[in-house]
Amino acid sequence: MMERFTAIIFFLLVSCICRISGQTCEGSCGKQLDSCSCHSTCSSLKNCCTDFKEYCVEVFPYSGSMFGGTDFIVLDASFTNSSEILCRFNGNIDTVGYVDENSRGHCISPLLYETGWVPLNISSDNGTKFSRVGAWLSVHTGKLDAQFKATLVNATKWQYYGTPDVGGFLEMTWNTSLVRAERVNIEVWGYRETGKPYTDTWQGEWQYLYSLAKDQPNNGSFSFLPKPAESGFSSWELGSLRISPSTNPDGTRNVQATWTEDHALAWHLEERFRQNSAVWALEKCLAWDQLENQLPNFLSEIIDCPCTLAQARADTGRFHTDYGCDIEKGSVCTYHPGCVHCVRAIQASPTYAAGQQCCYDSTGAQVLTGDSIGGSTPDRAHDWGSPPFQKPPRVPGQSHWVYDVLSFYYCCLWSDNCHYYFKHRPSSDCRRYQPPSSALVFGDPHFITFDGVSYSFNGKGEYTLMTSSKNGLTIQGRAEPVDATIKATKLTAVAMKDVRSDVIEVRLVSGHNGLEVLQNQKTLSFSEQHWMDLHRVFVFSPSSTNVTVMFLSGAGVEVRLREGTMTATVLLPEEFKDSTLGLLGKMNGDAKDDLVLSNGELVRNLTNPEEVFIFGASWAVHNDSALFTYDSEHLLNTYCYAPRHDHTFVPVFFVPESPDDPLANQAHEICTGEGAQYCRYDILVGRSSRMGNATKASFQSHISLVEDLKQVISCGRLSPPNNGKKEGTAYLQGAKVQLSCDDGYALEGSAERTCQENGRWSGEDTNCVVPSNLAGIVAGSVIGAVALIVIITTLVLHSRKQRRRAAPLGEVVTSEAL
Repeated sequence: MMERFTAIIFFLLVSCICRISGQTCEGSCGKQLDSCSCHSTCSSLKNCCTDFKEYCVEVFPYSGSMFGGTDFIVLDASFTNSSEILCRFNGNIDTVGYVDENSRGHCISPLLYETGWVPLNISSDNGTKFSRVGAWLSVHTGKLDAQFKATLVNATKWQYYGTPDVGGFLEMTWNTSLVRAERVNIEVWGYRETGKPYTDTWQGEWQYLYSLAKDQPNNGSFSFLPKPAESGFSSWELGSLRISPSTNPDGTRNVQATWTEDHALAWHLEERFRQNSAVWALEKCLAWDQLENQLPNFLSEIIDCPCTLAQARADTGRFHTDYGCDIEKGSVCTYHPGCVHCVRAIQASPTYAAGQQCCYDSTGAQVLTGDSIGGSTPDRAHDWGSPPFQKPPRVPGQSHWVYDVLSFYYCCLWSDNCHYYFKHRPSSDCRRYQPPSSALVFGDPHFITFDGVSYSFNGKGEYTLMTSSKNGLTIQGRAEPVDATIKATKLTAVAMKDVRSDVIEVRLVSGHNGLEVLQNQKTLSFSEQHWMDLHRVFVFSPSSTNVTVMFLSGAGVEVRLREGTMTATVLLPEEFKDSTLGLLGKMNGDAKDDLVLSNGELVRNLTNPEEVFIFGASWAVHNDSALFTYDSEHLLNTYCYAPRHDHTFVPVFFVPESPDDPLANQAHEICTGEGAQYCRYDILVGRSSRMGNATKASFQSHISLVEDLKQVISCGRLSPPNNGKKEGTAYLQGAKVQLSCDDGYALEGSAERTCQENGRWSGEDTNCVVPSNLAGIVAGSVIGAVALIVIITTLVLHSRKQRRRAAPLGEVVTSEAL
C-alpha cells in the first residue's frame, strides 16, 4: 500500500514539475520540445521528457484479433484504484478498462472492421480527458496465431454438419487464460452484409444471435449436440463463437473474450438443410448465380497469376503465401485439393477491391478451375480486405466469406454444381503476366542492376539505391566501414518510401545478429505478429533475419541477413520501366546505359573502379531527402550532421594477391564459379571468410531468382471438345495436349496440339461430330440404280428375244391363210 502511495506521489510531483517548466508530453507525443523530447527516438538518445512514458504509452500485448476481446496492459503508466479507465480506439469506439491489484491499467480491444495499427487514446477519468496516446494492432483472424483464438476441433465437421453422414457431437477448445473468469458463456455471433452492393447503403454487421451455453466452467473445452437454430437465426450462415465471462449480460459488446475463426454455420441451419442439403444448397447456388449476373464484372481489373510456382514465390512485391495452402506448412489445402501451394495478390483491385488467388500443383504448374475443383480463383472481395476497410467489400475476411466462400459451399461443397461457381470465378491464366525485374545489393557492397550490370562501390555514407519520379518510390542505403582498420564498407541500413506511404527502415541491430524494422522512426516489434498492415505499405518478417516490404505500386524489397552481412533485393514491376535512376541502374533492358551519374552523365568504363566510385558518390543522399532514423550520437555525428558521402574515405579498389596471405587458401577454396571476384574481395579485403561465404550465397541466390522470374510463354487453357475429352493440363511452351472423342463421335481437326513459341496452339481446332451416312446412301442408291437398270435391260432383251422367235411362225400362218 505504501509503495503504491509513493508511486502516486511521484507521478503527481513529476507532472507538476513538467507543467511548471512547460515541457510535458501530454498532448505532444511524437514531437521534439525545446528542452526535451516526446519523439520515439528519445529513449535511445536519452533526451525524453520526464513524463514521456506516462503519456506516450506502450501496451502488452500490442496485438489481437479484429473481433476484439483482448485484455492488454498499459505499460509504465500510473493509475490508482479510483481511476476510471476508458479506452478509445480509432477516435470513436470506447471500451471500459480497469485497474488490477498491481495498479496497472488495462484496456479491452473492441470488435473492429479493419486490420492494421489503430490509434488508441486512454482516459483515467471516465472520458473527461484522454491524455495518454498509443496504438493497437488489429489482426485478421486467419493470420492470428492459433494460441490466441478458440479452436474448432475437426473444423471440417463443423462446416459440413447436416450433410449426408455428418452428425454427432461438436467440440471446441480454448486457452483459459484468454478469459479472466471462472465461468463463461458460449455465444453465437453472426455476420451479414445488407444494402445494395457498391452503394453507400452497403453495410456489414456482426450481431449477437443466441447463447449455446451459459455459466459453463472455464475449463478450456465445450462440446454439444447441434440442433437447428430457433427464432429465424438459422438464416445467418456465417459467424463465430465467442467465449466470454458469464458475469456479462448476453451479447455485451467489447468485453474480454476469445473467439473462434469465422466459419460456415452449417451446424445450426434449418431442418430443411438436414433433410436434403444438396437441394437446399442448389437453391442458394442458383440465387447467388442470379445475384452475380447483376453485379459488375471485376475480372478485367485484377492482376494475372504467375505462370509457375517458382514465379509466384519469387514475385514477393505483388504476391504472398495464402495461409490456407502453404507448402512450407505441409500443403494442407482444404479448398484446393490437388494443389501444394497458393498465393494471393497482395493488393486489392483499384475499383472493386477484388482479389486474386493462384494455386499450383507439385509440378509447379498453375491449376485452373476448368480442369480441377481445386484451381485458382479470383475473389469479388479480397480476403485480407483493403483500405479504408470498414465497409463491404473491404471488410477483412468477412466480405470474402459472403461473396466468395459461402457460394463455394453452396455450389461445390454442399452440392455438386460447381459449374455455376466457376462461371463467375474462372481461373485467370498467365498470358498477361509480366515478371518483375530484380536488382541486388550484397556483400562489401556489390551491386547487380535491374539490367544485369554488376560492379562494386565501397563508399562510406548514405546513397540513393533507386528512385522513380514516375511512381514516387525512393529506396536509400547506408554503407558503413567493415571496421576501423579495413578500407571497405558494407550495407547496414535500407530506408524506403512510396507515394504518401509510411517510411520503412530496415537496419542491422547492434552485434549484427538481427534486423530491426522501423516505421516512421519508431521500432516495430514482430514478436507477436509476422505481418503488419501499415499506411500504404505492408511488412512481413517471419524471423529476425528476414524482412519483406511491399508497396501499393507492386514494388517489393527483400532484406536478408547472412553471416552478419545484410543484402537487399529490389523487385519492380513492368510499370517502372524507363523511370528508375540510382545505384541500381536504369531499368530499360539496355545494360549499356545502366550507370548514370546524378547529373545525367554516363559511366564510360565499367572496368575502371575509380570512375565507378565517382558514379556511386554522385548518388549521395541530400540532407532534405534523407529517410533514415538518427537515434544515436554516432549516427547523428557520422551521417546527419556530416556530408552524406565521406570524401575522406578511400576504399581498396583492387584485390591484393599475395600467396603469403593466411586467407588466400580459403579464398581459393570458397570463391569459385560466376561472381567469384566479389567473394574474393570480401575475404581478402574485408578479411572475413564468413562474409565471403555470405557474398557467394547471395550472388547464387540472385542468379536463381533471375532464373525463376524468366518470362515463360503460355498458350492459355485448351478446353476439351464438346462430346470429347483431353489429356494434359499444362499450357506453357512445349506442352502437349491429347484430344479425343466419346464413343459414337468422330474427331475433326487435330488430335494432338502443342503450345508453340508464338503463344499459339499448333494444329487446327478440334471438334467431335456425329459420323455422316451420306456415302452409304449414295453407294446404296448407285447400286440400286445399277440393279434396276440391269433388271430393266434384262426384261427388254428377253422381250425382244421372244419377239424374234415368234416372227417366222407368224409369216407361215399368214401365207397359208392367203
